[in-house]
Amino acid sequence: METLGVSDITPMQASVVFGLGLGLAFGVLAQTTEFCLRRAIAGIGHERSAARGVWASALLSSLLGTQFLLAYAPLSLEEHRFLVADIPIVAIITGGLLFGVGMILTRGCVSRLTVLTGAGNLRALLVLVVFAVIAHATLKGVLAPLRVWLGSFSWTSPVGSSLVAWPGGTWLYTGVLGAMLLLVALRASARKRALAGGILLGLLVPLGWLGTGWLLLDEFDPLPLESLSFTLPHTQLAFWAMVSSAVPAGFGVGLIGGVVAGALLTALLRGQFQWQSFESPRQTARYMTGGSLMAVGGVLAGGCTVGAGLTGVATLSLAAILALLAMLVGGMLMARLDTQSS
Repeated sequence: METLGVSDITPMQASVVFGLGLGLAFGVLAQTTEFCLRRAIAGIGHERSAARGVWASALLSSLLGTQFLLAYAPLSLEEHRFLVADIPIVAIITGGLLFGVGMILTRGCVSRLTVLTGAGNLRALLVLVVFAVIAHATLKGVLAPLRVWLGSFSWTSPVGSSLVAWPGGTWLYTGVLGAMLLLVALRASARKRALAGGILLGLLVPLGWLGTGWLLLDEFDPLPLESLSFTLPHTQLAFWAMVSSAVPAGFGVGLIGGVVAGALLTALLRGQFQWQSFESPRQTARYMTGGSLMAVGGVLAGGCTVGAGLTGVATLSLAAILALLAMLVGGMLMARLDTQSS
């Protein structure tokens, strides 16, 4: 920051601005491409295929960008929670399954609901309030003992907590996973513009790492190393909203604010803004249940479909890969039950 001549604000204050910019870009791209993992699982026909293509293209660019960054930039993720030696395997699997079930019940994961809030969806807004409260309770409140207990069942990989340390190394697994994602994207029925939007969205992940891990680096006032995620930022936003006079805003607060603003701007310009609310008490109960499950699940799994999925998998973290797989399984099982009961 001193090199750039920006020394009149603290790194924390700068991180809010950076998060706001990153969130704004995510909101615009997510609203434009309808980026949503739930649609890729439980969508119908063309909608599901297109959503899979966009999601695969985003994860592909996130993976390649993150691994390129780690290989050639002065940045290390060794201390990040994704790469801890002891993997809380029971918590991750349980959390992933719960999150997958929850995102089907609410018709969108946390990132999608944040975008929908900007487009005028009051259902999404209320679910996010419930999500933030229960996620905070799971992190530091009455549900914390459950989190600690489930987290005590851990597994230590004899090779390493990341595929980077496995036989074959970084580029073997990056190449294999990248080829699989490329195949999914090419076989999808998504438009080229949507796939391009997915690629740009995925590149926000390494940009986030670069910003918090290098651009805003201050050895005397260090910031947490972060990129795109929604579970922790929503809890930070809720806590900051209640005690802002004592707790300063950080990257997460800026990120959520930017996503809502980006989605709102895009929805207005594209004529997609529309006020929406609940249609029945039963629908309200369904959404509240889904939001609660995602809150507990997101904390246990170490993140949501974006935090553990799009961002975590790009680091080749075994914990993140396991979390995303559990979310997919939970989502597919709930989608099948939902179809049978309707």
